Amino acid sequence: MLTPFEIARRLRRIGLMGIGRRNADYVLAYNQRKFYPRVDDKLITKRLALEAGLPVPDLYAVVHEEHQIGDLHEKLKAHDQFVVKPAHGSGGDGILVITGKRGDKYRRSNGHLMSRGDFEHHLSNGLSGLFSLGGHPDHLLVEYCVQFDPVFDQVSYKGVPDVRIIVFLGYPVMAMIRLPTRMSDGKANLHQGAIGVGIDIPTGTTRRGVWGTEIIKDHPDTEQSIVGLEIPRWDELLEMASRCYELSGLGYVGVDFVLDRNRGPLILELNARPGLAIQIANGNGALHRLRKVEALKAAGGLSTDPAERVAFARAEFPTT
Repeated sequence: MLTPFEIARRLRRIGLMGIGRRNADYVLAYNQRKFYPRVDDKLITKRLALEAGLPVPDLYAVVHEEHQIGDLHEKLKAHDQFVVKPAHGSGGDGILVITGKRGDKYRRSNGHLMSRGDFEHHLSNGLSGLFSLGGHPDHLLVEYCVQFDPVFDQVSYKGVPDVRIIVFLGYPVMAMIRLPTRMSDGKANLHQGAIGVGIDIPTGTTRRGVWGTEIIKDHPDTEQSIVGLEIPRWDELLEMASRCYELSGLGYVGVDFVLDRNRGPLILELNARPGLAIQIANGNGALHRLRKVEALKAAGGLSTDPAERVAFARAEFPTT
């Protein structure tokens, strides 16, 4: 059995970053608080992305006040599928995915029917701040429901997988795809039981996965391999992620994408405090990669060209 000293030495060797170092050395050091609203409010993020020419899911409605909730039923008549999400939500809380209708009821992604009253109650809770950061009153976005790329048909349970790419000073440094499971109730949220699968930056190919504390190679519900998947349109994803450095103004940011079967990559949201489980999913620490970019900065070699930044990342950050 390894001693605590040996464990610490091994973690240092692979460059595993803890939450304290992430917060002090990267979030606080490189993310100016004045830019946080750009990523903490999903409506602002969406508008900035559109201004930058980056694709996002279509916005059907925004709900700011209680009296607007009742009007939604009429507004959404033309849409059998849609997603409701709190603008300041965190960790997937409060996201409601509607995949169809039956009479005056809404069918959720888990197959259960939801009455109009329950639908309105959920939205009312969202407006009150039940799902928002800090519990403050919020507004809600109603938007296009992504139809995920068929490459994920066998490795996702009743939900939409998403790709997260960590970007540091414009350079993509680490990536994973989050796959929904029965435990996560179809949500791509690791804390709720989704799987994190590391992606090799140079090739866009999945390497291995983590489910809770378990390292896995197969999806626990479908029993299909999650290793060796080629992420579609990987070149586009990397360049779009790199461009989010200028869009957000944040030096250290997580960029979340979905891959729609018809529309291709869409930016879902940005995160100023991306989690650290991505390191476990990749079997690599982030520190060595971050320090390579910092060395580039110290030498005055940072590029303003997203394509050049992506080329550097693909050359320097393979998953070993």
